[in-house]
Amino acid sequence: MERLRDRLAEFDPDRPLDRAETLPASWYWDADLLALERRAVFHATWQPVGLAHLVAAPGSYLTADLVGEPVGVVRDQDGTLRAFANVCRHRGARVLAEPCGEATRLRCHYHGWTYDLAGRLRGVPEWDGVQDFRREENGLPQWPVAVWGPFVWVHLGAPTDLDADLAEPTRQLTAGGFDALTWVERREYDLACNWKVFVDNYLDGGYHINTIHPGLAGVIDYSQYRAEIHPASSVQLGPLKPPDPDDPVGRVRTGTHAQYWWLFPNVMVNLTAGVMDTNVVVPLGVDRCRVTFDFYFAKTETAADREFIRQSIDVGHQVQIEDVGVCEEVQRGLASRTYRAGRFSVKREGPGYAFHQLLARRLREGLGR
Repeated sequence: MERLRDRLAEFDPDRPLDRAETLPASWYWDADLLALERRAVFHATWQPVGLAHLVAAPGSYLTADLVGEPVGVVRDQDGTLRAFANVCRHRGARVLAEPCGEATRLRCHYHGWTYDLAGRLRGVPEWDGVQDFRREENGLPQWPVAVWGPFVWVHLGAPTDLDADLAEPTRQLTAGGFDALTWVERREYDLACNWKVFVDNYLDGGYHINTIHPGLAGVIDYSQYRAEIHPASSVQLGPLKPPDPDDPVGRVRTGTHAQYWWLFPNVMVNLTAGVMDTNVVVPLGVDRCRVTFDFYFAKTETAADREFIRQSIDVGHQVQIEDVGVCEEVQRGLASRTYRAGRFSVKREGPGYAFHQLLARRLREGLGR
């Protein structure tokens, strides 16, 4: 405990931006700090666990691993959305074993214990003679659950109001048409870096666009790129140049501007005209993380639409590959004995410092509990 307290004291979240330092390099390699992040950040904030359209119908379900916590989400026969611990009360096996599907009951595949869609224990095979056991006390523990945007969100603690937290992202994204888009495809990328490195890279205010992303640099008016910082989110707004039909990026990134939203701690929403992708990054270890990309489009019906989608996802993939390379390079650099912490560009990196401040304060609060 004292070692972690000393580690957190290495970063001062109260400095003004022009005097601030980044998180210390040690925060990207410390296994004890990662365990604290799991408890005080990921298990104490709203987290997206799956796509809402997968649980739209009564009897539909999805499952997820919420940074080590098995979660199942079910739409019961009355239409109520419920989130459970996906852990049988008998021996801890999964009650729902598939990523998604439909069910009329929840049956553990290990010993056959059965729960209804409200999580109540209904069937206990070969249980004669067991004393001091009450079925009504052995239902599946439930978690708060909500829908925002394309996602189902679950909170493992005492939740805040998700809609209130995301009021400003909702306003601006809705104005951009994000609620009229259709999910098309999911891709996952495993990176050899700490999850915070990926978020840092996203939140540098476009600082790396000209050097790492030549394709994007050709369509974004970098001189007018700006950021807004909100209490639990930030957005980077990139005005777009007039489309160039000969430019493969310009053909699929159109409109007046791009919105790049970050939602504390680990969710990103990227929106241009008729095109959106969401990125959710979760830790797999101190130097490993997984980023899940979901792609959404306004038009999906015709052959021309499908070709546009293919080209757009190819552009998104190329941008991600470019980010993978630099993020993994940074993780290696953070292990150098010569590096302790960096400084922030006042013009560009305000969103990154806001992330570090929110994270540090959450961790201090979590350590005090």
